[in-house]
Amino acid sequence: MVGENLGVCKICLLLFVKSVSANDIIIKAIFVLLQLFEKIIVKRMSKDNIIKIDVAGVLKSRASKTKVPKFLVNYLRRIVHEDEFNQFFRENPDLKNLDFIEAAFKYLEMTVNIEGRENLPPKDGRYIFVSNHPLGGLDGIATGYLIGKEYDGKVKFFSNDLMMNLHPMKDMFIPVNKFGSQAKGHAEMMQQLYESDNHLVTFPAGMCSRKVKGKICDLEWKKNFVTKSVQHHRDVVPIYFEGKNSKFFYNLANLRKFLGIKFNIEMMYLPNEMFKQKGNTFTIRIGKPIPWQTFDKSKSQADWAQWVKDIVYKMA
Repeated sequence: MVGENLGVCKICLLLFVKSVSANDIIIKAIFVLLQLFEKIIVKRMSKDNIIKIDVAGVLKSRASKTKVPKFLVNYLRRIVHEDEFNQFFRENPDLKNLDFIEAAFKYLEMTVNIEGRENLPPKDGRYIFVSNHPLGGLDGIATGYLIGKEYDGKVKFFSNDLMMNLHPMKDMFIPVNKFGSQAKGHAEMMQQLYESDNHLVTFPAGMCSRKVKGKICDLEWKKNFVTKSVQHHRDVVPIYFEGKNSKFFYNLANLRKFLGIKFNIEMMYLPNEMFKQKGNTFTIRIGKPIPWQTFDKSKSQADWAQWVKDIVYKMA
């Protein structure tokens, strides 16, 4: 019965977004539901200074004049795993950065195998680590943890607005504002970052993998990492992360695209996808570093980006 109710909620989300007019008040509620994932981890501090997820509170503050059906609120609380996240935050109130990630691994009972560790370059360099993005969050955290441990905590990785709200890890994140406007001074901050001694982890696809023609893979890789590699003389280290989301996630993404819905509804389910990975073992494969001088004018930078992507997927 519970499964049937959840299925009804999923269908309702799709039909609401497809059918309501832009002037209908319900579109405000649906818009909030679809965009909530980017602001879901809010810094609501308890008396013990512990952050917590409060779905109902966020909805109330962002759609105060719109009555969101209770069953949708409860459904959203379930798919973002509000109770589980808050339990973890209560049990680990003072942990930050690598210690926080390590505790999260234990909570999710997940382990990571590393292949090709011998390919990691010396600590005295400055590198850009590029990876496929199969999971949309957990893979980024795991890869950042690996690099942080290997390079004495000198690691930063690019993150969207959702992850930036995860305050215990904010020192490791680089805001790319995938779901918002670029902040003033962002270009200057990026310049300082690339000139720093921190190693950088990036996912050139800009979003997690999708299922295309029966195959789960990243969409087009953006060329920015190639541009920055050449500009700042940073060698590129290719990484392949072995993992995938559920069939539901990919089917929903394809259905949403088929219906012509622009909002990435499937992104709301990433927390749920993360908890589906509980107890799993993942493999990270590290390839040989690519000298920045490789990216010459024999190819366009966009073509070089796809060339590196091909190297990554050959490690699968």
